Amino acid sequence: MQEIIKNTSSEKHVLIAGPTASGKSALALALAEAQGGVIVNADALQVWDCWRILSARPDAAEEGRAEHRLYGHLHRDAPYSVGHWLREVAAILHEGKRLIVVGGTGLYLTALTEGLAEIPAVPPEVRAEADARIAGGGLAAMIAELDRETAGRIDLKNPARVQRAWEVQRATGRGIAAWQADTGPALIPLAGATALKLDCDRDWLAARIDRRLVSMVEHGALEEARAALPHWAPAAPWAKAIGAPELIAHLQGDLSLPEAIAAAQAASRQYAKRQRTWLRARMRAWTPVAAA
Repeated sequence: MQEIIKNTSSEKHVLIAGPTASGKSALALALAEAQGGVIVNADALQVWDCWRILSARPDAAEEGRAEHRLYGHLHRDAPYSVGHWLREVAAILHEGKRLIVVGGTGLYLTALTEGLAEIPAVPPEVRAEADARIAGGGLAAMIAELDRETAGRIDLKNPARVQRAWEVQRATGRGIAAWQADTGPALIPLAGATALKLDCDRDWLAARIDRRLVSMVEHGALEEARAALPHWAPAAPWAKAIGAPELIAHLQGDLSLPEAIAAAQAASRQYAKRQRTWLRARMRAWTPVAAA
């Protein structure tokens, strides 16, 4: 880590990407303490106030060591999207601070460095229709209805991405790929930042994920899920926290705790696989650094 810090300019913004459990937050904190800067969250799951432990947000002691922004600042009922996130990042940039942007949500980071299309808001009735189709097992039919260019660009194995693309097409009559072709300027172009992506061995990462999930449960993740249970809404963005559906299933009596932990570990490993795929496909220009 000291080698990375030594080779990182203190004059530029820093962007840190990587799969879950790869050590992104530790690197961001080390850079902030050594060089200064505000750590900005780029993880779509860490924005929700109900998931500190389960989303692996920095703890209170870590937050006290450097300024952290956009962590746990949203109530579960708040509307939020990559557009909301970009506007919040823009406000921090206007404060004149050096940013250390860290997270595993590839869409946030590519929107930050490549720009984001101004897609109109999806009406509530279209969102409700999409939620009902997903709940009814209609994912394959929704994929079939997407335009060819959009279907070839998005991750068709990710129901949230498919639903978003379907909603945009349904609401606007235009595919999300066409909207993205009209992308505006980037807030932080890659040329103006140090962009790092953590590279790690798959088996090493899987073992870390498994250990971390057990530790999360031991340190309060189940209590977080219990607090969320009365408000549980599987289709809501805050309910997408990795491991949350499995812990909720345990609390509802559908899984034993060991079964829930094993299922959550498997979901986390699958999530990491999707993140690694995004890093390879969309972040070729980022500098790879070894995770430790």
